[in-house]
Amino acid sequence: MKIWIASLLCLLLGAGTVYAGAAEEEFAGMLRQALKKHPEILLDILLEHSETVLDIAQQGNHIRRKKTLESQWREDLKQPKSVATANRPVLGLADAPVTVIAFSDFTCAYCQQAAEVLDRILRDRPQDVKILFKHMPHGKDGPARLAAEYFVAAALQNDHAPWLLHNSFFAEQDKLTAEGQNFITKAAEQAGLDMKKLAADLKSKKISAIIDEDQADAKKLHVEGTPYFLINNLTIRGAVSYDIFHAAVDMALAHVKR
Repeated sequence: MKIWIASLLCLLLGAGTVYAGAAEEEFAGMLRQALKKHPEILLDILLEHSETVLDIAQQGNHIRRKKTLESQWREDLKQPKSVATANRPVLGLADAPVTVIAFSDFTCAYCQQAAEVLDRILRDRPQDVKILFKHMPHGKDGPARLAAEYFVAAALQNDHAPWLLHNSFFAEQDKLTAEGQNFITKAAEQAGLDMKKLAADLKSKKISAIIDEDQADAKKLHVEGTPYFLINNLTIRGAVSYDIFHAAVDMALAHVKR
């Protein structure tokens, strides 16, 4: 970008030899005057390099958001948070020092994006991180609620099956939303679940009790939308990039090791 500006000034003012010996302040002043006289050239440059300009703006926003979150996380560490975790399957090592609790909805596109980031985090840091899933399905009926019920019921059979459903629901979210029960049933069969036991468990009150408990926890934490994450005591609202999540894990881990 600086090369473009310098070249522009040289073209406008014939100042190729001047720039070499001019102070930075003088150069900036000359450039400002030149662009005042010929603002259309700046517009042309921005249009011609619009993708680069957008990348720079996005990078700046990303850096600012990360700094804001790091400041928030330092405050989060002073405020311990407690949510129900009993009877929830855990993905990862049981003794991993950092627990990522995801409040999520299987039909939420942002939750789908976040699930991909979490999958990468777990692959890259298997000794540090374990994941626990809590349910905030949109609506009391429909595929979101039904998928949540199947996940909870699957956990009553073994700790592995619900995560197979989790992966299927997010990987084929369009089918989940469009086909509902048919897709969910097929996913449960492919996960190797005992379908008779599953059908019986789905009718029990303990399934809805767990989901209701998750939603009560969300209300207590003032969760307004999905996805929402607790990384030990640190909070993340919405889908964020891998490096921001990675930074949260680093801070949570450092706090544990103090």
